[in-house]
Amino acid sequence: MAKALKTNKVAGNPLQREFESYGPRIALLTDITYLLYKRTFAYLSTILDTFTKQVLAYVVSRSLEVDFVLETVDTLIRDHGVSLSQETILHSDQGCHYTSYRLIESLHDKRLASHCPTKGNYWDNAPQESLFDHMKDSVKDDLKEATEFIQIKVIVDDYIDYYNNDRYQ
Repeated sequence: MAKALKTNKVAGNPLQREFESYGPRIALLTDITYLLYKRTFAYLSTILDTFTKQVLAYVVSRSLEVDFVLETVDTLIRDHGVSLSQETILHSDQGCHYTSYRLIESLHDKRLASHCPTKGNYWDNAPQESLFDHMKDSVKDDLKEATEFIQIKVIVDDYIDYYNNDRYQ
């Protein structure tokens, strides 16, 4: 399925890991993480501003289908579209979600550039990975106790609110 969704077009890496050298709403990172609860998974897609360290958009899903990544981009546009520019870059890994025809078309329609750095290099998306690591460390006990998907959404909502508004950056 991943090969069927994926294009062979992979953009370059203009950020060169200089995450903080861009202004707000210019260099955005996106990725997906898995959240284990009750012997199943929920999936979290986020978009992080590298300059402000703010999570601008996120979606929690029961499914790994590309739709929830598209929904994350739609949330970004809905909530922050006026503050985005033609210079805004959405930086991701080379996973099938980020190289899918549907996402590439959606970003093109929204006039956002997409860049996928070297395959399998953690450091090219380090601030995003750090967000996930800190979050999972903070909520691991809550995830162990969760039995319903709605509880996962509440746990993520609370953590993102804390991350954006209270956590020292």
